[in-house]
Amino acid sequence: MEIYVRRIRELREDNDFTQTQIAKYLGTSQTMYARYERGANELPVRHLIALCKLYHVSADYILGLKS
Repeated sequence: MEIYVRRIRELREDNDFTQTQIAKYLGTSQTMYARYERGANELPVRHLIALCKLYHVSADYILGLKS
């Protein structure tokens, strides 16, 4: 499993967001967001940037390039 798949789920859960809330923030469906968390679809760069801003973390952190 890709590190980012685990990190986006952990960040969402640690911040008490639902998949539906994050999907709405990203402008996508809950089904598509769930696919990102399962690793079935790759997370688009625009969504990565939006999640970095929401959670106040770097892309390096989400991507597992920095702990």
